[in-house]
Amino acid sequence: MFSVDSFSRSGFLGFGFSHSRFSTTKALLASLLLLAGAALLAATPAAGQDKFAAPDPPDTSGAPNISGQVSGGIIGGVPVGGLRQNVGTGGGIRLSLAGWMDQRPVLLGLDVGFFGYGHVEEEVPFSSTVGPRVPVEVSTSNNVLETHLTARLQSRTGRFRPYAEALAGFKYLFTRTRVDEDDFGGNLGDEVASSTNFDDFALSGGVGAGIDIQVYRQDNPAKEVRRIDLHLGVQYLLGQEAEYLTEGALSDQNGNGQLDRSELDVRRSRTTFLQPTFGVTVRLADTD
Repeated sequence: MFSVDSFSRSGFLGFGFSHSRFSTTKALLASLLLLAGAALLAATPAAGQDKFAAPDPPDTSGAPNISGQVSGGIIGGVPVGGLRQNVGTGGGIRLSLAGWMDQRPVLLGLDVGFFGYGHVEEEVPFSSTVGPRVPVEVSTSNNVLETHLTARLQSRTGRFRPYAEALAGFKYLFTRTRVDEDDFGGNLGDEVASSTNFDDFALSGGVGAGIDIQVYRQDNPAKEVRRIDLHLGVQYLLGQEAEYLTEGALSDQNGNGQLDRSELDVRRSRTTFLQPTFGVTVRLADTD
């Protein structure tokens, strides 16, 4: 016999028990989904930020803020044209400073050369009163000082870096005499006096070519010296007409106590030199 109590205990109560358990399960699942969604929303901005944020720039505070090269060594002075009839071949030193134009293979700089084409030394008495008891050494040198602005086309990279350059500037030709103390051993002492006997300027310009051959390389970007090259080159520098003295001792022929122009062997011609160069090139800062 079906009674309300039995229905309540078996059917309704059983149904009530099942419905309560199902509701609890749904609540747990909803809670888990809410927690998972919250975690996902919290993680998504950080992930997006890591994905699209720009990387930190490299630390270059220790890198030198320079970009260029220094070249130096010996230079020859071979006279060309009418100059060759008056002076001989000379030799001296050269220094070049240049900087790169951005990332292009172009260098702008300054080239300075100094060489002599004649030199005479003689030992004379200090004065006519003292006579030979106090001798001094008198040396007369004929020199050329060159200063040019340069524009060079040269690769920034590679073991072998040939180049071509253009130069424009001036030449300063001068003859100078200096007097030095002469000790008993024949060695020169301190300078007593000196004077420029004759000088003149001439505009100058020309072209050059050569090659730098790498002999040392440093890859550390914080180092100022990045590579050292063996330098070989030649310059052909035209010069306008100028006056200059030939090699030889200067003497006061008329005895008036000074060197008159009539007593000087003054020559005039164009001042063109062919100048071979040899030395080293120091590459600064950035390199290949």
